[in-house]
Amino acid sequence: MTQRGRAARPTGPAGRSRRTDGSRGSDRAGAPRGDLAARRARLREVIEPVVTREGYDLEDLSVSRAGRRHVVRVIVDADGGINLDAVADVSRAVSAALDAAEEAGGDIVAGEYQLEVSSPGVDRPLTLPRHWRRNVGRLVRVTVRGAAPGRDGQPTGDRQVTGRVTAADDERVVLEADSGRSEHRYAELGPGRVQVEFSRLDEIDEADEFDGAGEDIDDDDDEDDVEDEER
Repeated sequence: MTQRGRAARPTGPAGRSRRTDGSRGSDRAGAPRGDLAARRARLREVIEPVVTREGYDLEDLSVSRAGRRHVVRVIVDADGGINLDAVADVSRAVSAALDAAEEAGGDIVAGEYQLEVSSPGVDRPLTLPRHWRRNVGRLVRVTVRGAAPGRDGQPTGDRQVTGRVTAADDERVVLEADSGRSEHRYAELGPGRVQVEFSRLDEIDEADEFDGAGEDIDDDDDEDDVEDEER
């Protein structure tokens, strides 16, 4: 029997799905896509305090339509990473909070839904100081904006830098590249991207073990594509 408000599947790094703008059109069920954005905002009001209380950061939250149900995806992280047991604990806590909100009369999800809780994948962009801090020791590629003057006194222009993160705090990050060590304030940087290194494939393989963990609470709509996702 399909249950509402149950943590359907604690997963690893979230899989990709097709995204849409959300500003026009409608989802498969005929509801305006803007409704998904409003639903996402209501979900965040319920979910974010729970994740914070559990000791983690809510990195992303999305809601989409898959056939007759909604799919609610929650991505959480913490210093030192998050393992499968912690993902399962957060999933149960979030599920209980959604159940309580629904029973209190809140139109949180409206209809059947599947909850997926996961940790970030290595392809997630580094956009906040905590992202950089949690990736100290990793090789990262990032755009450095060219506000600083070069040797001729002229702005250097944007440039791509690939270097290892050797230190990071709330204000700046230190990169060790082939050209030497450099420090950058976060305002100078675009989103960073972790580079996969063959010598560290064992770390990636371990992260992939999260994929597919747990069980879906219903499987009658598994053939439906997830679409019209709002982030």
